[in-house]
Amino acid sequence: MRGIITAALCAAVASASFAQQDPQFTQYMFDRLSINPGVAGTTGELCGTMLLRQQWTGFDGAPKTALLNVHGSIKRISSGVGLSVFLDKLGQQKSTYARLSYSFHRKIGPGTIGIGLAAGLMSHTLGNDWQATDPISQDNSIPANGNSDMGWDLAAGLYYVSPTLWAGFSSTHLTEVELSNVSIQQRRHYFLQAGYNWKLKGDPKYVVQPSVLMKSDGTSTQFDITGTFLYNNMVWLGVSYRTEDAIAPLIGYQFKPNTKSMLKVGYSYDITTSKLRNYSSGSHELMVNYCVLLVKPPDVQIYRNPLFL
Repeated sequence: MRGIITAALCAAVASASFAQQDPQFTQYMFDRLSINPGVAGTTGELCGTMLLRQQWTGFDGAPKTALLNVHGSIKRISSGVGLSVFLDKLGQQKSTYARLSYSFHRKIGPGTIGIGLAAGLMSHTLGNDWQATDPISQDNSIPANGNSDMGWDLAAGLYYVSPTLWAGFSSTHLTEVELSNVSIQQRRHYFLQAGYNWKLKGDPKYVVQPSVLMKSDGTSTQFDITGTFLYNNMVWLGVSYRTEDAIAPLIGYQFKPNTKSMLKVGYSYDITTSKLRNYSSGSHELMVNYCVLLVKPPDVQIYRNPLFL
């Protein structure tokens, strides 16, 4: 198993590598901001989302990923701001992404369109805990004592959301930064995402939620296709399919602690369909999302009349 992870890591960090992909999440429908800055603030709420993913359970050095998103609206200037932070570890490679997002909003029909830009830093670090039997330890392009590098990262996107529909197109790593110290050339990524809330026979108690995410680096393209069923605005069940990779059942629960907020907790389990299924027992993913509607307090004014002091 170590040999397979080593080979995967070699492919990821080989000299002049152009196939370095971002971390992926099965519950992508709850992570729209990190790939599209246009999402920031479009819900009109202050929202925070955390995703934790343990990929390819059973591998030594398998990927572990954490993501934190926070975003909210600034209604007085028809805008939104957000922050996304990735932490990703694969074998001896550690990656960190941090982006600040800004989105300008305009009302279109029943929904809102966000035009967004994001800027931040990305860094990659290679460790030095190689075993003598690891083939990668013989690669002269990999520093024996480990190394790290960082660079600026830019992203842009368009996003539209209404009570029943959401859709967006975006691109990350616009700068295609070269991290020469770790032999990585970051490739520009493109994303197309969409989802719909369909009330069965108009009954809000039964809602079907299909969604899709397309990811491409210009060389390879992958699709995530998902369908979930939300019952009584409380419990959801679903299944997701990632082309040439996995099938994943999903389950989740949401409730309102009060009239202005919503807490959601979700779990997914990837059943590997590629050749890795002979070595991995699957991937686990946990999602926690909390949103609160910020209502401006009423402007209370006091008037004094000398006749009624």
